[in-house]
Amino acid sequence: MTVSSLGSPAEAEVRPDRPSVTELRLSAFAAHRRAGFPLGPLSLFAGPSGSGKSSALRAYEALARLGGGAELEEVFPDPVACVPERARPDAQRRRGFRIGCTADGPEGPVRLDVAVQAEPELRIVGERLTAGGLTLLETALRDPSRRAVQAAWYTAGSAPVTRAPLPDDRLGTPLLPLRVAGKTDGQRQVLAAAEQMVVALRSVFACDPLPRSMRTAVPLGAGRLLRGCDNLAEVLWRTRSECGRRHGLLVDAVRAGCAGPVRDLLAERQAGGTGGIDGVDGVDGTVQALLDRGDGLRTPLGRLGDGELRYLALALVLLTGPGVLEVDTAGEVPAALQTLTVLADGFDRDLDVRQREGLVRLAARMCERGHIRLVGAVSDASWAAGVDGVTVVDLAP
Repeated sequence: MTVSSLGSPAEAEVRPDRPSVTELRLSAFAAHRRAGFPLGPLSLFAGPSGSGKSSALRAYEALARLGGGAELEEVFPDPVACVPERARPDAQRRRGFRIGCTADGPEGPVRLDVAVQAEPELRIVGERLTAGGLTLLETALRDPSRRAVQAAWYTAGSAPVTRAPLPDDRLGTPLLPLRVAGKTDGQRQVLAAAEQMVVALRSVFACDPLPRSMRTAVPLGAGRLLRGCDNLAEVLWRTRSECGRRHGLLVDAVRAGCAGPVRDLLAERQAGGTGGIDGVDGVDGTVQALLDRGDGLRTPLGRLGDGELRYLALALVLLTGPGVLEVDTAGEVPAALQTLTVLADGFDRDLDVRQREGLVRLAARMCERGHIRLVGAVSDASWAAGVDGVTVVDLAP
């Protein structure tokens, strides 16, 4: 594995105001062993099929969901697939995997490492939260017959640590605000580090646009983009009227990535029978997206190529935000202190040279502002060599 930062200027180290994940660790996960991947604002995992690009993004998404309080069974529906292939069970027939990350922010680098048992029962068997050389939280499975782990968190009061059981089916770090009083300096340090980690992990949007699902009309709903972007027309119906400036930027991006003239990007209600949506005659409750070519010519998105549709969907993701995307945000934290991370598997799939270069330059511009980060998987990243701020993680053997 090699890591390179393309065109990034040397800067003095400054603690960021917005917490973000700066390293992903896969100690033992799927095809990865003892692997650590530095992540910048725009990072691309590159390598051939089977090199572990998708599994790295899957591990990142799993940590994000665990950080949001999700249960293990929900996050890992097929946990055995996460166990390294050659991992042998111990004397109690136990096998598992280990993942972790580092979140940088106002508290400095904070590390989280998690050990998960996949067989014979799915459970967390160990968790460690550390910062500044201190272990702030540590859990361990002491009694396999109990559905709990023994936890110890830093107190620095009359007793150096506080001990209590935590459930073994969810991450302990996001539970700390419910357990730690915050009366001592040590407890406040624990709470600050846990909050930084949770905020860094929570706002994640994993997407892989599916062109075949984007070609048809869709019903109107909440107007939040799904991970397959199949409801893109519904989202355009909402965003075109809500934010004219961002819609204009999206049209400029589409113009650069789609063949032929593009004057505007529209969403229109479809004709239907009587008594349609909201009792309005002549509409059937669905919307379809179209390209306005000018001179009265409009092209339904169903006529576009797969590359054009994926380009359009990813550009929309980069130009919107948590209010538009289906994202689990930390509602108790101001938006100005959060960073949205987009996980884009197959970032370059179906794109031609012009489209992928245009898309990565758009991503670099958006990531430079600090409110959005992108981690993508590509088969080859040589085409990104001329773009400032791109961190390439080469997984080629």
